[in-house]
Amino acid sequence: MNRPLPSGSAAHAAPADLSEVMQQVARGDKQAFSVLYDALAPLVFGIAVKVVRDRAQSEEVAQEVMIDLWRQAARYRPDAGSVATWAATVAHRRAVDRVRSAQAAVDRDNAQAAREHRTAFDEVAEQVETRLEGEQVRRCLRGLTELQHQAVTLAYYGGLTYREVAQALRTPLPTIKTRMRDGLIRLRDCMGVTT
Repeated sequence: MNRPLPSGSAAHAAPADLSEVMQQVARGDKQAFSVLYDALAPLVFGIAVKVVRDRAQSEEVAQEVMIDLWRQAARYRPDAGSVATWAATVAHRRAVDRVRSAQAAVDRDNAQAAREHRTAFDEVAEQVETRLEGEQVRRCLRGLTELQHQAVTLAYYGGLTYREVAQALRTPLPTIKTRMRDGLIRLRDCMGVTT
């Protein structure tokens, strides 16, 4: 959509004269930029739409490219190609960057969701496993003799040494060692642990 421009040298520039318009833009001529914008915006937007495939994002890319052309007009070199080619190159690069950035954001979100999902699953699985093991241990402990149960409980849940267990239960140390060995064998068999 072309807008009416005031008369002046930049206002009458044809697309073939865009390198001259670009020189005027490089000197800060806003009317020249208006001509440049009208001449190149459709091309830039078209490239953005082909690459980005989202109209709103393509409009943003096109605006960014046009701002780049304004800011970097002094860098344009006519011997390197036409203004339209330069603008198309800038537009393509900017559009590809937008797609890569969007894809990287999606990849980061997916990776984070996978980590959170895996963590939540692992925590639940671990809690269930711990609960089941705890129930199995309690069931197996009930199958021990009273002395075996007391000795194993004091040693493994109370953190006592064999000697301290013997003192706490007022039982000779060799008897505690035998009861502990026998109790642990029964627990192992009950829990289905193989060695």
